Amino acid sequence: MFDDEENDFNEYEKLPLFLKGKEILDVITDILALIEDDNEHLDIIKQFILEDAYMLTAKIAGAEGGDLYDLRMENAAVIRKAARDLMVQNQSLEMFGFEHVEYYSIVSDLIEEYRLLFIDWVAGFDKSNYIVDRWGLFNPPGVGPFDEDDEF
Repeated sequence: MFDDEENDFNEYEKLPLFLKGKEILDVITDILALIEDDNEHLDIIKQFILEDAYMLTAKIAGAEGGDLYDLRMENAAVIRKAARDLMVQNQSLEMFGFEHVEYYSIVSDLIEEYRLLFIDWVAGFDKSNYIVDRWGLFNPPGVGPFDEDDEF
């Protein structure tokens, strides 16, 4: 019984978007391993990059676990920001003298693949399963921040 529950709980790990996020994290980890330990600026950038890379999978888990439209969209927004930040980090790496910045183009290509998977993933969100977002940012189309919750 527990194994079945655990398999259902971790079902998100089979999603193409999650798998691509793991691939991006693996590539980034390999590239960042080339950074010399004695460069304080690059070390700080490295931490930002790793934080963003981890968001690509962690927030999928949060979105899939929450299942409500507004929570899923909130997680999707964080993922989008992290992916966009990863797209421009090569400039920071280059600015602070990372010798192997050319490898980062691999990350850009993977992020583009991730973006296309992301579009499909978001399109599959159930727009009828929501709680009204009183801030008005993550409501499904046609629902406003002053609408009543049907379920409560």
